[in-house]
Amino acid sequence: MASGEASGPSTRSPREPEPRTARQDKYSVLLPTYNERENLPLIVWLLVKSFSESGFNYEIIIIDDGSPDGTRDVAEQLEKIYGSDKILLRPREQKLGLGTAYIHGVKHATGNYVVIMDADLSHHPKFIPEFIRKQKEGNFDIVSGTRYKGNGGVYGWDLKRKIIRLYRKEVLQKLIEKCVSKGYVFQMEMIVRARQLNYTVGEVPISFVDRVYGESKLGGNEIVSFLKGLLTLFATT
Repeated sequence: MASGEASGPSTRSPREPEPRTARQDKYSVLLPTYNERENLPLIVWLLVKSFSESGFNYEIIIIDDGSPDGTRDVAEQLEKIYGSDKILLRPREQKLGLGTAYIHGVKHATGNYVVIMDADLSHHPKFIPEFIRKQKEGNFDIVSGTRYKGNGGVYGWDLKRKIIRLYRKEVLQKLIEKCVSKGYVFQMEMIVRARQLNYTVGEVPISFVDRVYGESKLGGNEIVSFLKGLLTLFATT
């Protein structure tokens, strides 16, 4: 066979992406905030520690919705401390809903994977490397935290709590296009839509704790909106 001659047809499907190494992957953490002045420095420190120790490339995108408690000022200081390549403050002028915060954040994400989580310490960043390992192990489109498997636990956790998730960026973008919810039901709708679109979902057992500082952000009107969103979701899926 001549040196320039191909050795045979490729077995790679034309739709199958080229393999990437762990060093090439980048993880964008979307961190919506509203009145998280006390929690933000700690959650950012824990995220930086977790990613630094595991060796994964990352960025943390803080989406503050005009917090009156000075959360934005704290975020600006964190940006200076850790560097604008790792901490990206992408604020909005007012509280516009969790779903739109993710839509806003993903527009600024430069990673090929996106992690969405709370800034109130109900999710511990130490689980993120486990999410990454699970994703690579099963080549999943989405990895979701669950309190119902393995060693997962719950401490002061209620049904209003949101769940940490890891997405392929292109999958998250497609789900955002499909979702109609904008409030706290947004994350639940995304996982329902993901199953409709036959995306693969892996699960990691994690522990949840109730928020460390501050009060729950869910007022009476938001709880009603949440329940209405659930009814709409069940009626249309």
